[in-house]
Amino acid sequence: MLKALVACEESGIARRALEAHAARIGADIDVWSCDLLPAEDRSNRHIVCDVRDGILNEGWDLLVVMHPPCTRLCRSGRRWMSGPGKWTQPKLLPKGRTLQSMRDEFELGVDVFTACWTAPIAHVAIENPVMNDLAKERMPHDLPAPHMTQPFWFGDPTYKQTGWYLRDLPELQETDRLIEPERDSDEWKRWNRIHRMPPGPNRAKQRSRSSVEMMTAAAAQWTNHVLQDIEQRKAA
Repeated sequence: MLKALVACEESGIARRALEAHAARIGADIDVWSCDLLPAEDRSNRHIVCDVRDGILNEGWDLLVVMHPPCTRLCRSGRRWMSGPGKWTQPKLLPKGRTLQSMRDEFELGVDVFTACWTAPIAHVAIENPVMNDLAKERMPHDLPAPHMTQPFWFGDPTYKQTGWYLRDLPELQETDRLIEPERDSDEWKRWNRIHRMPPGPNRAKQRSRSSVEMMTAAAAQWTNHVLQDIEQRKAA
């Protein structure tokens, strides 16, 4: 049996993709998800918890971490974290925020990412953007460069660059690459709908949702790799 945990995802998209692939190939795969929030689909295969509170030590073969707190780790948010040099007062902070509150979010992101990467699990995929220099300095020494993907590689007409930090998992192979629309066309604007979302209380949640098509491909490719690894270890 393959035991798989999808962490930091309430939507259930990745969990359902793994379950669906297991059903297609008739494999015995025990799939769970966990998040601080309840599952949107009310699945009984979802655990409400902090991923750092022991669940990582429960004998998983595959860990897929979907949306760990990364706002303060990414390059796009670097200007809010520091002025010239490192950890100096930035010229501007988001409205209502202090540098200490930004630093606290940064430390949370580092702690969650590190806990997942250093977990005693052979096969790990963590979704995260390219990190800024402050974050890179705090990462484990064996962390590789991220494997960058796009939803339109998998038949989803969407622009959303997605980085995957992988341990003993293959880089995702394109399954249904779409022809990109002409820049500034109406179709191009639709492909950029995630980046063009207006401000609102649900903006961050909607922007972070996984591509169903990408996760369908990931579930197949990564599950097959892990199952093959398990069989090889049994035969050794």
